[in-house]
Amino acid sequence: MDASSNPRAVIIGASGQLGSDLMTVFRDWDPLGWAHSDIEVTDAVGVAARLEAAAPDVIINCAAFHRVDDCEIHPEQAFRVNALGARNVALAGARLRALVVYVSTDYVFDGQLGRPYREGDLPRPINVYGASKLAGEHLVAASTPRHLIVRVSSLFGVAGASGKGGNFVETMIRKARAGEAIRVVDDIVMSPTYAADAALRIRQLIAGGTTGLVHAANAGACSWFEFARTILELVGVEADLRPQRSAELQTSARRPRNSALVTSRLRGRALAPSPWTDALRRYLLAKRHVSVGGSSSALATTDV
Repeated sequence: MDASSNPRAVIIGASGQLGSDLMTVFRDWDPLGWAHSDIEVTDAVGVAARLEAAAPDVIINCAAFHRVDDCEIHPEQAFRVNALGARNVALAGARLRALVVYVSTDYVFDGQLGRPYREGDLPRPINVYGASKLAGEHLVAASTPRHLIVRVSSLFGVAGASGKGGNFVETMIRKARAGEAIRVVDDIVMSPTYAADAALRIRQLIAGGTTGLVHAANAGACSWFEFARTILELVGVEADLRPQRSAELQTSARRPRNSALVTSRLRGRALAPSPWTDALRRYLLAKRHVSVGGSSSALATTDV
């Protein structure tokens, strides 16, 4: 499938961090972008009716209840949106013979493997959010043969995360410029991922006819403290930045210690991901935090 075939695409969750970049990447397809106010994924009848009227060839489902600690407190809502909602979209897509793309997360893993996770590694979530997203993966795969499940990690995008007050990069810059003391965990490792890169990867995967499960994080891994330090170094902002242990934080949900992602499906191909450091530089340029020639708990804003 490619742009020349004029596919009709629907992007659910279009106002979110990844959804906004998907709308940009797919702009030549003239996609329909639906926010939460446009469609309620937990309403099976409403989802079916709305998608049947739109008759898309591709449905990209970014809708999620992604506030990790809130998921721990409200597990029913997490599973309604992330699992049953995903099933509703997939079943409607199956009836339309559309490709259904489900965006998932590195939090399906427990972080104990000791190396970055590949697509074939066994998921073992340790919090409700991860469990609900893994259930969504299974339900999408069971509901339609034409599916693409894309796992991302620690997104940062120009639009910022809905419901989280921006993203980790902006939080670090804002705190540093305000002269605040910044404490960031140094014992949790992940793969920072630029939402624009993830959106482009999804387009490339769709165009190439890829189905099944793919990891779409930027290459490499770092701790949140290393990520914060790199952000401030590139922007050139002095800050009182110090590491802390995750055990010092009071959070409802446990986080995987090392949930970095790597793809075994795209290695050696043109789709191979760029390093997160390169992606961060491009993000900072896009947000005008740097020029072309220049260079509360932080954890609470870091989940996908």
